[in-house]
Amino acid sequence: MKVIITGATKGIGRAIAEAFAKQGADIAINSRTAADLDQFTADFAKAYPNVKVLSKATDMRNKAEVLAFADYIKSQWGTIDVLVNNAGVFIPGELSKEEDGMLEQMVETNLYSAYHLTRALLPLMHAHKKGHIFNICSIASLIAYPNGGSYSISKFALLGFSKVLREELKEKSIKVTAILPGATWSASWEGVDLPKSRLMQAEDIASAVLGAYQMGPSAVVEEVVVRPLLGDL
Repeated sequence: MKVIITGATKGIGRAIAEAFAKQGADIAINSRTAADLDQFTADFAKAYPNVKVLSKATDMRNKAEVLAFADYIKSQWGTIDVLVNNAGVFIPGELSKEEDGMLEQMVETNLYSAYHLTRALLPLMHAHKKGHIFNICSIASLIAYPNGGSYSISKFALLGFSKVLREELKEKSIKVTAILPGATWSASWEGVDLPKSRLMQAEDIASAVLGAYQMGPSAVVEEVVVRPLLGDL
């Protein structure tokens, strides 16, 4: 099994990588920071010695770098089974008050990256008439909330992208699943004075992804909404 996960060195992305590595999948990842990629590769070599890891430093806001990452994957693998568009950025703010450029930054990172990478890699799935694409959306894809600002716009758009992609690919045996997590422990929540149980764990989201992937060939989980037990923050 060949699995690609963007932004996979931390948080939800890393948990998804761990879940698939435990299934024996080879993993391809990217991150902006080469040191994080090196640490990830070293950790996985120790924990999963039979899993091959491909990695490439990539700024997912930069179309040329996204396409270079896709080219690197295609030069190493002749097929892919799973693509997880996980890379994203959250910068809180109100539309009328946030700094100029926030919309562009979050749309480029949260939407365009998934669009460009998916388009570049789809030929590998088309050739083998199989594959599963996961887009890590958000509760912010469904509801507007205080200080959501341009982040919510980008995540609404990512859910729309997922719906269009699913409609286009369903006759080609390629599945598309949108994952919509609520508050989940990650670097974004570091320093917050809340009990560990108040937010979900990244492993919870990884379990949802793996479970959706393991459905039979005639079934697809279109959307998964996962919230903390006590509700949104």
